[in-house]
Amino acid sequence: MVAILGFVLVLIIALAVLIIVAGIVIYNRLVRLRTTVTSSWSDIDVQLKKRYDLVPNLVETVKGYATHEKSVFENVTLARAAAMKASSPADKAKAENMFTETLKSLFAVAEAYPQLRANENFMQLQQQLKELEDNIEYARRYYNAVVRDYNIMTETFPSNIVAGQFRFEKSEFFELEEAGVERKPVKVSFS
Repeated sequence: MVAILGFVLVLIIALAVLIIVAGIVIYNRLVRLRTTVTSSWSDIDVQLKKRYDLVPNLVETVKGYATHEKSVFENVTLARAAAMKASSPADKAKAENMFTETLKSLFAVAEAYPQLRANENFMQLQQQLKELEDNIEYARRYYNAVVRDYNIMTETFPSNIVAGQFRFEKSEFFELEEAGVERKPVKVSFS
């Protein structure tokens, strides 16, 4: 009888230790994923800031050729400022959509000036913008993949119990398109 009680006690202690170890492992994985989400958002932010820094150079280059297109330049500047102020992924996505639309109008103005399209400085800026757009896309994909993994971890059993206890909340995806609307690629080539 004492042997059975001792065995049951050891079994209960082993089970308790197993639950504690599993909780620690789950907690550490949640922390790692949350940190990766934050880090990957910073990567997107860096790429967007580079784009924000590049756009004034593009505007100035186009301004030299198309001085009568003042409203286009003002709209680009306002959209850039709004995009820079946005902070959450949802707000940033909305502002980026508006910013992209104003950039399209800037390039539409540039198409009307063949000498601008032949300008070496404009061509370099255009190439830099294309590279930045590609980098933003890669960073966005990585961020969304990490957010997906993190959100799955916070919602599935048994990790959802640990997530709830330690207030791990779902993260937002960074989606540039509006629901149900297909996003068209930004055309930056004039050839």
